[in-house]
Amino acid sequence: MLPTLMLCVFGITTGEFVLAGILPGVAAGLDISIPAAGLLVTAYALGMIAGGPALTALTARYPRKPLIMVLLAVAVAGNVASAVAPTYAVLFATRVVTALVTATFFANAIVIVATAAPEDRKASAVARLALGMNLAMILGAPLGTFVGTHYGWRATFVAIAVCCAVGLALLPRFVPATAGAAGSATAELRVFRAPAVWLAIAVTAVGNAGALVVFTYFAPLATEVGGFADGTVPVLLLVYGVGAAVGNLLGGKLADRSPVRSQLWLLTALAAVLALMWLDTNVVLVFVLGAAGFAIVPGMQARVLTAAGDAPTLAIAVNASAYQVAAAFAGWLGGVALGLGTRSLFLVAAAITVVGIAVAAVRQVRPAVGTRG
Repeated sequence: MLPTLMLCVFGITTGEFVLAGILPGVAAGLDISIPAAGLLVTAYALGMIAGGPALTALTARYPRKPLIMVLLAVAVAGNVASAVAPTYAVLFATRVVTALVTATFFANAIVIVATAAPEDRKASAVARLALGMNLAMILGAPLGTFVGTHYGWRATFVAIAVCCAVGLALLPRFVPATAGAAGSATAELRVFRAPAVWLAIAVTAVGNAGALVVFTYFAPLATEVGGFADGTVPVLLLVYGVGAAVGNLLGGKLADRSPVRSQLWLLTALAAVLALMWLDTNVVLVFVLGAAGFAIVPGMQARVLTAAGDAPTLAIAVNASAYQVAAAFAGWLGGVALGLGTRSLFLVAAAITVVGIAVAAVRQVRPAVGTRG
């Protein structure tokens, strides 16, 4: 089950990460400006932020296995439509639709995996599923960019559609029908009465913002602060991605043992790494930054699952939206902080992470009923 869902997550999220690499080709192919093409990234993010939770709520009463098959089929169709889109407006619409199903698919996949896992291994199971997203960053985006560069940007969307189609073909056989059935929309909405759910989501939004500031402005930080040549930036991103994959798996194991305490320690480590990079930006710290930045993620997902109790799907979708909001905020704040000098971004990012530690500490004082400390 898990490898099949990882493949699906890899395919569907590659569509998000690859856009940045093929923007010039899209702009040239549709005769639009680069900024206009960049709005496709914004459209995808907005689709996940606003539309993802809405679609998740509307589909809450449907059994999960047939639901994720329909969602993945829409993703296949959306990527095929993107590949043949005759105009910018059509491409814009197809990206929004694909973003809608991405958020809902990921939320349901997390619940399926977590439900099937033993109680003391839920976080590491979620981490292994999220490894599909890490691989989309490490392998999917570069490979998609390579395909787009050599065969045209439309071929990139065809390749993503094929990957998702393979996952769709495997789902009926390898994902059991007993993996879980969604509750009612009312039950899913009711969990938001619990302060623990909002605190868990707040940690995701604030705790990730610092690392996202640095990731958003990774290239200028590497060249202007680290002194690396422009040509080494892709290699450094690969180093970051490998660190992210390692950190993701490690974070899952730590969260299995103690979800709250491990999160506080990991956020503290992330703040420390960001501060160290202000002093010296090197390859080792780039790897450690990727590891620390993604080690915090499985525990965040697991805590939302625990806080939401028996109706976690919508809470997970909103949590994914919180991550996208953090990314948008990080881009804006980083742009403002650049006025203080490029190096200052590391200190700004460290400061935001410290705020995330404070929010996580509040959650430790008021944990969800039944959680482990």
